Amino acid sequence: MDDIVSVVISLLAELRGISTDDLFEELVQGGAELPVDSLLIVEILTRIEERYSIAIPADRQAAQATRSVRAFARAVLDAITERQHTP
Repeated sequence: MDDIVSVVISLLAELRGISTDDLFEELVQGGAELPVDSLLIVEILTRIEERYSIAIPADRQAAQATRSVRAFARAVLDAITERQHTP
């Protein structure tokens, strides 16, 4: 999951035009889950779906996953795992 967290942070940093280190430090100050503006996560959702060839469903669980980088990474990992187990 740490790899996915790194990818999410990298994409968010790119979107905001700052370094990944600066963004990570900013997120750490918010707590262990790395809280983030959900609108930023939504903006990179398409990039993540394309990168990992997955689809994150537009449901309540996915909406809750946009509250933090770690929650979003868990949703991505769940979607990857589900895709691997689907024939």
